Amino acid sequence: MTPEQFLELARVLPEPLLLVDGEGHVLATNKPIADILSLRRQELQGRMLFDLVDESPHDVTKYLQACSSSRAMVIGTLTLCKNDGQKIICRSQGAVIQPWSPESSALILLRLENRATASNNFILLNKKIDELAKEIQRRKQAEAALVKANEDLEIRVEERTTAFKAAQKELQITQIQLIQAEKMSSLGQMVAGVAHEINNPVSFIAGNLYHANEYTEDLLELVQLYQQYFPDTPLEIQEQIEIIDLDFIIQDLTQLFHSMKVGTERIQEIVKSLRNFSRLDEAELKQVNIHEGIDSALVILEHRLQATHDSRIIQVIKEYGKLPKVTCYSSQLNQALMNILTNAIDALEDTSINGRWSKINSTTEDYPLIKISTEVIDEKWIVIKIADNGSGMSEQVRSKLFDPFFTTKPVGKGTGLGLFVSYQIIVEKHRGEISCSSTPGKGTEFIVKMPVNIVD
Repeated sequence: MTPEQFLELARVLPEPLLLVDGEGHVLATNKPIADILSLRRQELQGRMLFDLVDESPHDVTKYLQACSSSRAMVIGTLTLCKNDGQKIICRSQGAVIQPWSPESSALILLRLENRATASNNFILLNKKIDELAKEIQRRKQAEAALVKANEDLEIRVEERTTAFKAAQKELQITQIQLIQAEKMSSLGQMVAGVAHEINNPVSFIAGNLYHANEYTEDLLELVQLYQQYFPDTPLEIQEQIEIIDLDFIIQDLTQLFHSMKVGTERIQEIVKSLRNFSRLDEAELKQVNIHEGIDSALVILEHRLQATHDSRIIQVIKEYGKLPKVTCYSSQLNQALMNILTNAIDALEDTSINGRWSKINSTTEDYPLIKISTEVIDEKWIVIKIADNGSGMSEQVRSKLFDPFFTTKPVGKGTGLGLFVSYQIIVEKHRGEISCSSTPGKGTEFIVKMPVNIVD
């Protein structure tokens, strides 16, 4: 719209109108605006809007920019200044009628209204609209705050529930570990005491057996010399020789001393195995021979291996590789391996009760069997495999095998802690790995991977 076109339109309109460009130049006005300012229209021509109002140039420029960039009518306030110094506050409605372009500035039509003459209803309506808008805003803010509070509450509840479950599980595990540590400490002290008490008299017996054997052999030689030089013994002595069966005694004494020697050596071996298993003096990390720990556990479990299962004893096949010494907490690792061996014996006993035996491979006879094998994986890892030819287990049972308190044994027979403790010792204490593979009817195999040196 050109200023001329504006004048043609504004001439018939009663509202005070101003046509300005984006920079604030007054391009055209109508008579009502001139009357408000007590000026002639010719005096307004070419003037700046900043000269006619009381607002700062910055505020006026900002308002004009808002009008130029909006496609809707922009409401504002302009305070007109008359020549006599009187100020008239007007409500302004600005609308762009020609957008800005590189060739020309924007043209803005400003409709002014004296607030003093505005309708009370209009003012009240605006006030109500403002109040309603504020109330709507407050309600939106309150709803948003409520939603956020609910979300925060749910998050806190979930976090506390998770933390509580984690703390509960941690406490449970800690209790298990404390109980187990106390049990092992008590067992170790008892084993050490028993081993000491047994070792002293056994050493005394073993030491005296040697001398007793020599003394007996000397006496037998003396008896033979008497028989050689005094063949005609009195009748009473001959009768006594027949009663005690001297020839049998001479022949059996050697076997008796040999049996007693084997027995004392067996006791000494058991005592050594008990001390080796508990290793109370080796609570810290130390390089140990894994095979010694396994053998010690087998000696301790000998009474269960020799028990008859369907008139058969449990056979143990050992296929040991050439392992390096492993840095570990030896007593704890021995405990873990013994738990796995005990679990294998339990499985074989259950199979015996059910009257069924399964073969590990085509060359295995049909009898209860535990196979222990070890080998080196590489310079940093070794593996220990313990397999039995029991009845195996389902995948559902296998998946829960290392969970605390999980057991398939009857109440009072199993606590469900043995394999869990083994997992804790091998995985968490020694940074190793333990896994189990099992097929119903085909036995079970535990695979333990151990680092050669956990401090690397």
